[in-house]
Amino acid sequence: MKKTFTSGAPWEETVGYSRAVRIHNTIEVSGTTAIEKGTVMFLKDPYLQTKHILHSIQNILIQAGAKMEDVIRTRIYVTDINNWELVGKAHGECFSDIKPACTLVEVSALIDPEILVEIEVTAILS
Repeated sequence: MKKTFTSGAPWEETVGYSRAVRIHNTIEVSGTTAIEKGTVMFLKDPYLQTKHILHSIQNILIQAGAKMEDVIRTRIYVTDINNWELVGKAHGECFSDIKPACTLVEVSALIDPEILVEIEVTAILS
């Protein structure tokens, strides 16, 4: 059984995707950025953007019946690899005890030049 979850962002309908999808005990969370009501938050601050993103991911996981402890993989996309330590610090503060598999890569651009970080996660309920 497949269940979809939305954040209410207008582009979810336009592009045709869900913020998260749950099938049985697996939850996939789409790439999440530090956008709130159409505005990029924490301009030029990759650490705070990452904190904001992880909070948003936590909220959608709760809607899907999961928690951060259920996350088994994170994928982090940054527009400047030199920000890896700040992004990693925020990630570590959230996941230091959980220790999911993690990938962090630099990409040439994200959807808005003010977005410095995008994160997607996979969670599996025990």
